[in-house]
Amino acid sequence: MKLNRELFTEDIKKIPGLILAFAICGYGMIQIKVVNLGMAPWDTLDLGISNKTGMDFGKVTQIVGLVIIFFSIAVKIYPGIATILNMFFIGFFADIISKFNIVLVPQHYFLKIIVLFYGNIILNYGLYSYLRFESGAGPRDGLMVGLVKTTGLDVKYIKTGMESITLIIGYLLGGTVGIGTIISTFSGGYMLDRIFRWKSFDPKTVRQRRLTDYLVSDKEKMIAKDGE
Repeated sequence: MKLNRELFTEDIKKIPGLILAFAICGYGMIQIKVVNLGMAPWDTLDLGISNKTGMDFGKVTQIVGLVIIFFSIAVKIYPGIATILNMFFIGFFADIISKFNIVLVPQHYFLKIIVLFYGNIILNYGLYSYLRFESGAGPRDGLMVGLVKTTGLDVKYIKTGMESITLIIGYLLGGTVGIGTIISTFSGGYMLDRIFRWKSFDPKTVRQRRLTDYLVSDKEKMIAKDGE
């Protein structure tokens, strides 16, 4: 097996754009958290684990992401470059944004609801922003995209179903649940679906790059050379 340098170089060039997208995701995640109306479903799970273990919130998101990667591989949903970067950088940016508090912190309840929707839109736009590079889906989103392709159902149904189950587990672990959690759970899938439609992005047909795609066998290399 040899490295497909052309394919690998092509995806390496996408890394700055991917990191920017992960920063957007981290910002959206913390923006939802600080309005204090309840966390988004996956964040409810991460916060529950964080409360139980005493680990930093961002570190927990990284560990949970790693566990999901292993689970996804078990059901034949394979990671790509963006999957690995996602696992590290979203949690990394979430901790930095939380530390320096570079988010909107409204005091009025009505404004909190508006900012909550704003945070959800930012988070879901961040998800689209890195998925469009087709360099692999993040741990949670890879599982979501894999289920969309397997079932043929729209992302709004798969995302809502996954996050409902995640929310229940997070609540049982002591994660924060409130009106914001309900809004995030049942509006997130719709928001992401609308963003996909707006950007003409179809997760059912887009093939996310896997790490194994960078490897080419000698036989494949010879066939490609003969075809030139």
